[in-house]
Amino acid sequence: MKFVATLVAIACLGVSGAYADSCASKAIDKNGKALAGAAKTSSIDKCMKDIEVSCEVKAIDKNGKPLAGAAKTSSITKCVKEAGA
Repeated sequence: MKFVATLVAIACLGVSGAYADSCASKAIDKNGKALAGAAKTSSIDKCMKDIEVSCEVKAIDKNGKPLAGAAKTSSITKCVKEAGA
């Protein structure tokens, strides 16, 4: 599992800037004001992890079986890229 998480993290490094921008726009407090500092960083990190986890769940083949290896990494990378757009 750690290996898979590492692969996902490596795959997402190249496109993390776009997702950080997408997640940064969602980093607001309950009053609608933009977060700053550690709160903003924490919110962005949580948002990016949520995107990666949801994409990992969606990494299945046409028969409904979980993907593995390069196919899984490719699927997750594509999903994360689409989610950040």
